[in-house]
Amino acid sequence: MPKVLISDKLSPTAVEIFNSRGVETVVETGLSPEQLIARIGEFDGLAIRSATKVTAEVLAAAANLKVVGRAGIGVDNVDVPAATARGVVVMNTPFGNSVTTAEHAIAMMFALARQLPQADRSTRAGKWEKSKFMGVELAFKRLGMIGCGNIGSIVANRAIGIGMRVAVYDPFLSEERASNLGVDKVDLPELLRTADFVTLHTPLTDQTRNILSRDALAQTKPGVRIVNCARGGLVDEDALAEAIVAGHVAGAALDVFATEPARESPLFALDQVVVTPHLGAATVEAQENVALQVAEQMADYLMTGAVTNALNMPSVTAEEAPRLRPYMKLVEQLGSFAGQLTETGLMGATVTYAGQAAELNTRPLTAAILQGLLRPLLNSVNMVNAPALARERNIDVRVVTQERVDGYQTLVRLTVMTERGERTVAGTLFQGERPRLVEIRGIPVEAQMGQHMLFIRNEDKPGFIGRLGSILGEAGVNIATFHLGRDDAGGSAIALLEIDQPAPQSVLDAITALPVVVQVKQLTF
Repeated sequence: MPKVLISDKLSPTAVEIFNSRGVETVVETGLSPEQLIARIGEFDGLAIRSATKVTAEVLAAAANLKVVGRAGIGVDNVDVPAATARGVVVMNTPFGNSVTTAEHAIAMMFALARQLPQADRSTRAGKWEKSKFMGVELAFKRLGMIGCGNIGSIVANRAIGIGMRVAVYDPFLSEERASNLGVDKVDLPELLRTADFVTLHTPLTDQTRNILSRDALAQTKPGVRIVNCARGGLVDEDALAEAIVAGHVAGAALDVFATEPARESPLFALDQVVVTPHLGAATVEAQENVALQVAEQMADYLMTGAVTNALNMPSVTAEEAPRLRPYMKLVEQLGSFAGQLTETGLMGATVTYAGQAAELNTRPLTAAILQGLLRPLLNSVNMVNAPALARERNIDVRVVTQERVDGYQTLVRLTVMTERGERTVAGTLFQGERPRLVEIRGIPVEAQMGQHMLFIRNEDKPGFIGRLGSILGEAGVNIATFHLGRDDAGGSAIALLEIDQPAPQSVLDAITALPVVVQVKQLTF
């Protein structure tokens, strides 16, 4: 009988589900890291919330561990790469607390607009400072939302219901989806310039970290109010405090902080700020939902091998795995390549499997390519939820199979439709197992993906390669591989370089400044 340790407080429903599925459970909350390391070796599964830290040291001691289940969406407390290296599946429950978190953001907005915590403290102190707490209405105000996924779309719906005008910045939000939600899709500078309230609903990634930086806050409308119930680190907290003291920002409401538990912050001393201790998912309904979901997912995996909402494992049967494994790497690279180049709303994606690839189970391959495509801005995306996230954003995903393809035994082509037009990237397997890019934007090229890559589009003019090499050489950036392609002599050309380390921004700026260069993008695989 499989054995699961529940190390954080979960609803008793979780234990009932485990037991009904034939899984033994042990509930021991509040374990220290040393105690967890001493106990984890006897368990097949570990069910957690946010308190337990599943570190590399814990995983190293987990000789029998097969699955970690997070009751909630965030897995910041799990070392996912270390779990993957040890063959431990990491699952989460991405949709169980969406309504609760959205409602908390709306509640924080009301509290901020009407100064409810401050008025409560004053009244309890025996004061009757009715004239001191002059609030503002939410109706007819412009709400600027950064991110409009599952939680953000619920916030938009609630905000429209109370009469707010909603504008959204989300590169992955299609115009059709925005229209269906009743929101205006705008770029970030316009949102900052025009919003009366700004809320954040995006994961913390390299692209979104400090998205409300000191410079971004300076671009906001005077008197703006900021609400963050998404992730700590999206807002520069020191800069926000300074903007409030200076009077540019009227106030802020935060449920999340860059460092948690947040014991101290310059924001805590400001009367214009409302703070809560990461309560976004803290309702009876949400905790019941995520507890039920994580128990069902973990029990299904331990008893039958079924995988749901895994962040580091595809939904693939044991029989299919050996044949699909090299293709999984190929398609994720194709998706990641296209996703990292996407700077406007995605409208559609067509995946064409040709030759031997057309004979495979393409569902996990398509999920993997969508995972790569969406991951640059949605780090919580996985193979299971990628198709649902694509549907949620009205991204039209189509799959085409072809029995034959000229020049290759097997080929996968991804065509992405964005607001700026259509582009393609295609790849194959060399010797049946080595992924290769063979086409970018209709231009033939042969390239193997490395960790650090530079992609450059340019006019096919003499001297470009020499100037590019000089810029990289003078900056000490070593070229590992160099791949070129063009459509016609003197026409459009591309360069794809593998480099030994990321190129500094100054190098990217210097390359961009070359007269023949159309686009420069640094890629990571």
